[in-house]
Amino acid sequence: MSISASMVKELRERTGAGMMECKKALVETNGDIEAAIEQLRMSGQAKADKKAGRVAADGRIIIVQQGNDAVILEVNSETDFVAKDDNFGDFAEQAANIVLKSSAETVEQLMSEKLADGRTIEQARTELVTKVGENISLRRFTRITSTDRVGSYTHGARIGAVVAMTGGDDDLARDVAMHIAASNPVCVDSSGVPADTLERERHIFEEQAQASGKPAEIIEKMVQGRINKFLGEVTLVGQPFVKDPDISVGKLLEKAKATVTGFTRYEVGEGIEKKKENFAEEVMSQIKQSKS
Repeated sequence: MSISASMVKELRERTGAGMMECKKALVETNGDIEAAIEQLRMSGQAKADKKAGRVAADGRIIIVQQGNDAVILEVNSETDFVAKDDNFGDFAEQAANIVLKSSAETVEQLMSEKLADGRTIEQARTELVTKVGENISLRRFTRITSTDRVGSYTHGARIGAVVAMTGGDDDLARDVAMHIAASNPVCVDSSGVPADTLERERHIFEEQAQASGKPAEIIEKMVQGRINKFLGEVTLVGQPFVKDPDISVGKLLEKAKATVTGFTRYEVGEGIEKKKENFAEEVMSQIKQSKS
């Protein structure tokens, strides 16, 4: 059967596969577009499996909000180029909206949830992998709920923060989310600092202070001063407000009679070790494969 350009075009539009892949699938299925779609999807799964081991440390942070409920989601790709692709962005947005509505507690559970077009998130991910030629993964998500208000902020698409707050107003909630995105506090206040972390810091400060040879009472004051400085650096309420460093976030909240009850901050790829490419070795490997 003769395969026309219009048939190839239709198959490309419906699957997002490459032109040569579409033509090959149509030839092998004698021009049956539905059978070709099925074949490409099966082939896409195989390609996705091959790409699954590749490090996806780039991507986007997506935040969606509905009233006092919000979701922050990290979706990863291998390169910034794909992270900026509209298809990638649409997939990430759809997935985040599903998280907001679903009861899934883990990424594994989320992958079986269905999009509006009936595909599962895993099916949509697999098709996207085939289309863009990179490993795509949903890494993590967090739901934030408040009885009063939720604020959010994204810096480009690489850093995002969501904050739950009582009191204040929406502008303050967004400003605090912006501060969290910029300053990366560990927790809201000193009560959230892990005891072992505080004890480790105190031990370090004591060792440093004792090396000064000063009296014990002076050393204790030095240690406490450094502890207070440490808490000011790692806690949200202790940090200088990013838009006005003359006031702490704690004072800002106190002035507005507001309280932060929780927050989440994501940064694309944090904690993922990126593979360092050796392009010379890669080229030599391809040459060897072409000769074999």
